[in-house]
Amino acid sequence: MLIWQRTLPPHRRGGRLVAAEYTGRAANSGRIGPSIEAGIMDTQSWDDMYRSRDQVFSGEPNGVLVTEVTDLPPGQALDVGCGEGADALWLARRGWQVTAVDISRVALERAAAAGTDVAGRVAWNQGDLTSTPPPAGAFDLVSAQYFPFPRDRYAGLRALLAAVAPGGTLLIGSHNPADLAPSPDHHFDPSAYYHPADIAGLLDDSWTVLVNETRPRTMPAPPGTRHVTDTVLRARRLR
Repeated sequence: MLIWQRTLPPHRRGGRLVAAEYTGRAANSGRIGPSIEAGIMDTQSWDDMYRSRDQVFSGEPNGVLVTEVTDLPPGQALDVGCGEGADALWLARRGWQVTAVDISRVALERAAAAGTDVAGRVAWNQGDLTSTPPPAGAFDLVSAQYFPFPRDRYAGLRALLAAVAPGGTLLIGSHNPADLAPSPDHHFDPSAYYHPADIAGLLDDSWTVLVNETRPRTMPAPPGTRHVTDTVLRARRLR
């Protein structure tokens, strides 16, 4: 199992905890979490959001992940912004060894508690992917679902691209920018973030792009949102 960052004391883990300092995915949400909506990107905001409810998200894996990964042979996976762990647990139960990453300790503790049946297959660590990047070329799958990639923090994105092993898969699912209206009151501008098509444009000839498209969401849009379509990038690293 790949572990590159510090772990929680044994009495608090069903795996190990990871936090990415600059983000946390609104896992399975089909919504944008506090780090984007309010321009806030800190651990306390996400922990407060998770503490506000016993369960924030559905517990089901993201549709993009299920669609694109079901036929892949299991290997080492990095789940970026894992939230309450639905994607990581789905992967682990299909035979993957998973390293799961999120900003919220509350969410990660819930994920570990929900995954005691696959505790040996999921590592939940704590760290900052920008200052302590994942090992290069180590993962057969790097999955980032509804994970914000600020344009002014390219180092984090570059580290994730480098983490994909030769022959491995990069999978990014996000809200369609056309569904996202700028919100000056909340300091949110969709153009301040990399979207899947932008990331596809950053890939060089050591990659082949398999999917770069907009598609209808597999789950209904959350109440009060216009998130009816997703943008999806799936690419394979050639070398």
